[in-house]
Amino acid sequence: GPIINIDGERKKELLKMELDQLKKEVKNERQMVSKTGKELKEYIESMAGEDPLLKGVPEDKNPFKEKGGCTIS
Repeated sequence: GPIINIDGERKKELLKMELDQLKKEVKNERQMVSKTGKELKEYIESMAGEDPLLKGVPEDKNPFKEKGGCTIS
């Protein structure tokens, strides 16, 4: 029977996916990091007051707080 090169087929598939991704990315508008970095910093600083990672989450509003524990007796 015919010999099937699975590694070669998989490699070809991965290269096609990478090429498709690069074709999408090449259309992205480019901006200088010196500009976007400053804008990002300003945005982060303006939102800091609302950031739960900085100010914390009240216990009663924390959806991940354990509802109860277990005891071993």
